[in-house]
Amino acid sequence: MPTLNWIGKDAVVKHHKDVPFRLLEPVSALSVGDVDSGNLIVQGDNLLALKALLPRYAGQVKCIYIDPPYNTGNEGWVYNDNVNSPEIRRWLGEVVGKEGETLDRHDRWLCMMYPRLMLLKQFLREDGAIFVSIDDNEVANLRLLMDEVFGASNFVAHIVQQAKDTPGNNTGGIAATHDHLLVFSRTARFVPSLLPRDAKQLATYKNPDADPRGPWLGAPLTRGEFRERDYFPLMTPRGGQVFPPKGTCWRRPKDVLDRLVAENRLWWGKDGSASFPMEKKFLSEVKEGVVPQTWWSYEFSGSTRNANAEMKDVFAGERAFDTPKPSRLVQRILQIASDKDSLVLDSFAGSGTTAHAVLKQNAEDGGNRRFILVEMDEGIARNVTAERVKRVAQGYTNAKGEAVPGLGSGFQFCTLGKPLFDARGHISNEVRFAELARFVWFMETGMGLPATRASRKAADTTSPLLGVHEGRAVYLLYNGILKDRSIDGGNVLTTPLLEHLPAHEGPRVVYGARCAIGAERLRALGIVFKQLPYHLRVAP
Repeated sequence: MPTLNWIGKDAVVKHHKDVPFRLLEPVSALSVGDVDSGNLIVQGDNLLALKALLPRYAGQVKCIYIDPPYNTGNEGWVYNDNVNSPEIRRWLGEVVGKEGETLDRHDRWLCMMYPRLMLLKQFLREDGAIFVSIDDNEVANLRLLMDEVFGASNFVAHIVQQAKDTPGNNTGGIAATHDHLLVFSRTARFVPSLLPRDAKQLATYKNPDADPRGPWLGAPLTRGEFRERDYFPLMTPRGGQVFPPKGTCWRRPKDVLDRLVAENRLWWGKDGSASFPMEKKFLSEVKEGVVPQTWWSYEFSGSTRNANAEMKDVFAGERAFDTPKPSRLVQRILQIASDKDSLVLDSFAGSGTTAHAVLKQNAEDGGNRRFILVEMDEGIARNVTAERVKRVAQGYTNAKGEAVPGLGSGFQFCTLGKPLFDARGHISNEVRFAELARFVWFMETGMGLPATRASRKAADTTSPLLGVHEGRAVYLLYNGILKDRSIDGGNVLTTPLLEHLPAHEGPRVVYGARCAIGAERLRALGIVFKQLPYHLRVAP
């Protein structure tokens, strides 16, 4: 398979593995409503934030939507769009080295995107999918990049979205009125959902003959190729015979056509004089939805003009963000790629459209989808992303002075804290049991640990058992988990402590500071001990 190469690639292909795990620091003043709703907004570099979120959410996200910088070369926007921001340039210098200073904008963009896509892939469920908005500047590079990261066999679709509903002020050349959406799945288990029929589609079903089975749509009964077996005469309502046009044949074999006639499923026009019949396809008998297509008109998924109007409405007429996406676009993605209880991730959150769309879709179909947003820019994260979601959730006054009721729910706002491990490789003193539990579970299973199992506020407050994965039980001894507040007792695997470990019929993995049991006995008990690099201490 052809692969994409660029200056700096060798420095970034494994960089996602070197990014440190970090703590998340809740900011109560910026959190809104029910902070336990499962919704989360994180402010910080999305590469660092994604690595921090992995132990919580790896393998749990059904749908990812991202709208990364289009790399147009335009630096005039609030949301820098040519990957030339101080944060990205500093990161390139640290990771790529001196040659990072001379990379052209396409090399920089590819260096920025690769490790982020590698991390995003780990969040997806086996039946999950990622949708990426992009324009002509990088769509060719992005397709090859995603082929490499997700696998060419997991390509789902290349959707063209009519982003502009007018050609604008373009005075020469060909006006670009579209964006692209590249869609890849995690595995072949992803199945796109059918989309609900809109009023225009429903209106094509009529009932001119008052058929008791309800409205129907006429479908052609001939095919544009000749098959001798399907070329035969058909009796007309007036007693004549009709053959398919020359070079064609009937779409149905004779026995099926005979059944359709008997069941009054052929339509010969109001007076029965049509040259050829149509087959009646009843609305009551077709699937409850339509197959998604790769052309999305602005009527279907919204336009840039719609998105700007939406932002002005939420922010009382203020132009708070230069390049928002319409919430209708993300809602269409959710309708295709999420179920009612899905986790949705957007690591280039910008104006917060994804969260807005999640709350709207939940309100429309009674769902309980949750969102995770990451925004690098502190000002945008606080004043645009979080503020928009706050207003949409709690209600706001629009540009016309009208009160718009809230959609409900809330979110927790977090910033990035210190790395999980300090410069010596020891676990930071600020790490608590839940945070280390998520890390241990992720390292052992590659999956995120649900919050209810990481919390020591659960029903069993003293259990070191994190869970069972593929028949293997995973335990964590940390900070006096078994109420043993001695220096060694809560962190070291000892013979007395073995009696307090929750039983499991099968292999067991125990993480702790030290092991005071011989290797032969461990093997006989089916236990593998893994040492964690932290100083012995007990919970305060």
